[in-house]
Amino acid sequence: MTAKKGGEIMPNVKVIPQKLKRKKAVRVVAYARVSCPKNQMIASLSAQVDYYNNLIAANPDWELCGIYVDEAKTGTKDTRENFRRLVDDCRKGLIDLVITKSVSRFARNTVDLLSVCRELRENGVDVYFENQDIHSVSSEGELMLTLLASIAQEQSRSDSENMKWRIRKNFEEGKPWNKIVYGYRFIDDTFVIEPRESEVVKEIYRLYLDGLGYGMIAKELNQLGAPTMNSGDWSISSVHDILNHYIYTGNLLLQRFYIENHLTKLTKRNHGELPMYKVLETHEPIISEETWLEVQSEIVVRNTKFKGFHNPKANYPFTGIMYCACCGEKYRRKTAYNRVIWICSTYNKKGKSFCADSKAVPEDTLNEKAAEALNMSIFDAEMFRDAVKKIIVGKNGILTFQLNNGQSIRKSWDYPSRSDSWTPEMKAKAREYGIIGRRIQCQGLYE
Repeated sequence: MTAKKGGEIMPNVKVIPQKLKRKKAVRVVAYARVSCPKNQMIASLSAQVDYYNNLIAANPDWELCGIYVDEAKTGTKDTRENFRRLVDDCRKGLIDLVITKSVSRFARNTVDLLSVCRELRENGVDVYFENQDIHSVSSEGELMLTLLASIAQEQSRSDSENMKWRIRKNFEEGKPWNKIVYGYRFIDDTFVIEPRESEVVKEIYRLYLDGLGYGMIAKELNQLGAPTMNSGDWSISSVHDILNHYIYTGNLLLQRFYIENHLTKLTKRNHGELPMYKVLETHEPIISEETWLEVQSEIVVRNTKFKGFHNPKANYPFTGIMYCACCGEKYRRKTAYNRVIWICSTYNKKGKSFCADSKAVPEDTLNEKAAEALNMSIFDAEMFRDAVKKIIVGKNGILTFQLNNGQSIRKSWDYPSRSDSWTPEMKAKAREYGIIGRRIQCQGLYE
């Protein structure tokens, strides 16, 4: 190819078309967090989202890749879901720049702040703190962040101590901090009995002294339709809390729990680390103090009896891989009347009306059918976990073993009806505990 210079032809000169290089847009996101009352929080979040949308859109070199928002989450705890998602997206190389309002909005724990900023910097991500006008990738950024985060952390500690002082001052004056208690309503600075809920409280104490455990009581209450505080289901923890709450005697026991510190914010039971305050005859009782003490004594007896009987950390070969074909929930291991069974979680927690067709499978039967499915002469737990991905417990005694290689193997097993499976000893024990006939006695109590 030839080229012209002036009017002359220049031989052997190649013409190379120049392509215009476009500058790659910086992928920018914003992080916002608020922790304030609900109405104020919504307004604040809306304002921050609008602000960042306009800010990023106004820069032609920036590309808006998202706004990550956490609502009413403290910066001292790593419980912020969208903050963790932001960091994960930075690790994946999806973000170049993070904009946030201030150091205290990002984190109040100095160590965590510096750790996150350093990790993001290693991944080529800059964090810009608007109020302080600091870029984490700048040479002076880490020094300034260390100082400012330390100040923010100290402010968090000071706020926490002030709040603790207010709470303890109320305790010393006999004033409760938590005014939301099942069975009562807090009206005119006192706890007033809520009739329907108070009957449930009495029933819980009666059931426990009749020999039922937390799980069985929750199951009975769910089947009877007993009202809960938030229209949810009764659980082991909710029954446990009611049986351990001294307020139902008409007295207050204040500072039963405390917050560990302003960083972890873990709630711990007070075993004498801090003073407790007993305030007598502050409201009308639902149960007598004698009944409450009797229940506490029974709790100690049962805890002593069953201490070490269950190992919650034990990892059984069927744990986490058995599913109910009726409701989709997982099966759990349960020891009842000296035998081990695997039972649908829904049936166990809520009762037959919530999962009528599920069947409890004896552990011996599971071992036997798993061995048959894998052609093992004797059940081997390690071999089983290597081979089996999932077990579906279906109707009519069908167990479907889904293997890691994609194969499915069906095995049937014979199961007696629940009434036939109860031995005379088990029936006698049930009558002793008052299970048989209780639903008839209580029918209509909560209607």
